[in-house]
Amino acid sequence: MQERLRIKDLPLSERPYEKLEKFGPEMLSNAELLAIIIRTGSKNETSVSLSQRILSQDKEGEGLAFLHNYSVEQLTEINGVGKVKAIQIKALMELSKRAASTSMLDKKAVIKTPADVAALLMEEMKYYKKEVFKAVLLNTKNYVIRHINISIGSLNASVVHPREVFSEAVKAGCSCIVFAHNHPSGDPEPSIEDLETTARLVDAGNILGIKVLDHIIIGKNRFISFKEKGLL
Repeated sequence: MQERLRIKDLPLSERPYEKLEKFGPEMLSNAELLAIIIRTGSKNETSVSLSQRILSQDKEGEGLAFLHNYSVEQLTEINGVGKVKAIQIKALMELSKRAASTSMLDKKAVIKTPADVAALLMEEMKYYKKEVFKAVLLNTKNYVIRHINISIGSLNASVVHPREVFSEAVKAGCSCIVFAHNHPSGDPEPSIEDLETTARLVDAGNILGIKVLDHIIIGKNRFISFKEKGLL
């Protein structure tokens, strides 16, 4: 029975652990960083070689982002990737997504343009497989208080009800609000349901004294603003 090739069998200059410690993470390739996460390789290959093969599954030139869309089951279909390695990879991608989505909040993000909303939410929402409707709660100076999930599923009156949307806004004491949801198809063009639901929410906000500033639809690396398109 053949043993798995080990990192310590590589030349010192090619070992990702030692390379990171000596030169810093910025000097490592994507494959070397991934190799540190999955720790071991498979038969006849090191973790670095296996990582290179995993990354070669990117057929559309998305870079590391393609791993967001791979399920645990899909990852385990790659020769040499078992359930543990697949789970490690998915955990890594989820952490990267959360880090990206919270970076603006950590800096007390202020919303001045639709692009600011997209920057806050795009990295997280563009990978969702289902439609997720969010509300970004803002104070009187348009600083983000927090953003919250309102519903999961196709946008319609039964899923997104003003009661659920504005109850959280009232509790937070916000003065204005921005809505955002994703289109898993990648096309951010608004549907009839998007337009109708938004109109209902704007009316409800006016009654409560909470101004709806915009509704952003996020697609694949692009977005549409209702305000910019004159739909609000």
